Amino acid sequence: MTSSPSTAPAERPPAPARRVFLIGATGTIGRATAAALVARGYDVVCFVRPRAGVGGRLTETASQDLLAGTEVRFGDVTDPDSLARDGFRGECFDVLVSCLASRTGAPKDAWAIDHRAHVHALTAARAAGVGHMVQLSAICVQKPLLAFQQAKLAFERELASSGITYSIVRATAFFKSLSGQLDRVRAGKPFLVFGDGTLTACKPISDADLGGYLAGCIADEDRWNRILPIGGPGPAITPREQGEALFRLLGRPPKFRQVPVALLDTIRGGLALAGRVSPRLAEKSELARIGRYYATESMLVLDPATGRYDAGATPSFGRDTLLDYYARLVSGEVRAERGDHAVF
Repeated sequence: MTSSPSTAPAERPPAPARRVFLIGATGTIGRATAAALVARGYDVVCFVRPRAGVGGRLTETASQDLLAGTEVRFGDVTDPDSLARDGFRGECFDVLVSCLASRTGAPKDAWAIDHRAHVHALTAARAAGVGHMVQLSAICVQKPLLAFQQAKLAFERELASSGITYSIVRATAFFKSLSGQLDRVRAGKPFLVFGDGTLTACKPISDADLGGYLAGCIADEDRWNRILPIGGPGPAITPREQGEALFRLLGRPPKFRQVPVALLDTIRGGLALAGRVSPRLAEKSELARIGRYYATESMLVLDPATGRYDAGATPSFGRDTLLDYYARLVSGEVRAERGDHAVF
């Protein structure tokens, strides 16, 4: 008696993992993106500084520990020779992902990192066979009044005209950028707001959700050759609502201090005058301009026809909410890694 042939389909060998070159990997969003790429089966090479992190606190070993599951290579992302020699090493890659951003937003830093370093990385990536770049940008480039916004936009234009597939992700506010007042509220101090605390709103997104979205751009053709604004889940939230949430979690009555926007203008004007004779004060003047921008502009999609920000038109992604994050901060379950985001 002969056996009949099996009707089960033959098992196919797994498709080889696509190679991804990741820059900006040691920041909190970069680390989340690296983890999301590894979870999706990509072969990830991270290119980082030998002394990475805020103030260069991370050793090579610490960077490797933070980026477990990836291959970590060390060099200088601002140096084209180092990118080719220490980063790509003459090997072939499929995708370049960037979570790299200037630390302060000051003009010199912004044009060196948000523009030139990305131009160098794109050039080296194309030589390595990369056909797709996923770029983390910022939603605030819709209204580019600051040096770092102009630098980001300049690179966005170069990427879009480069001929390779691109996914430009313009993220809204980050949880870490909105967590700086927990300690002062916990100490019994008022929550600071500009105006009445309702001048602006945002749809903040967590590192993990944003990392997942960036990683998902590689395989999702609907995200190719597009500029992609993205926020977190739930309705937009104002600074006053953020403060009210913290007071609720701490079991305390709300206490706010309203800071006039005119005060920021006075400080900014004084620093601008002083900056004409002092480079150090000129940089502080730019930081004051950045602070004023974030105090008065929403991190939402801007309607070009009306000039107004539109929460309903701002896409949402993920599961993590800012209020859940605040609860975890208050309980001590997590600690905010703010770094240079403390500027804002």
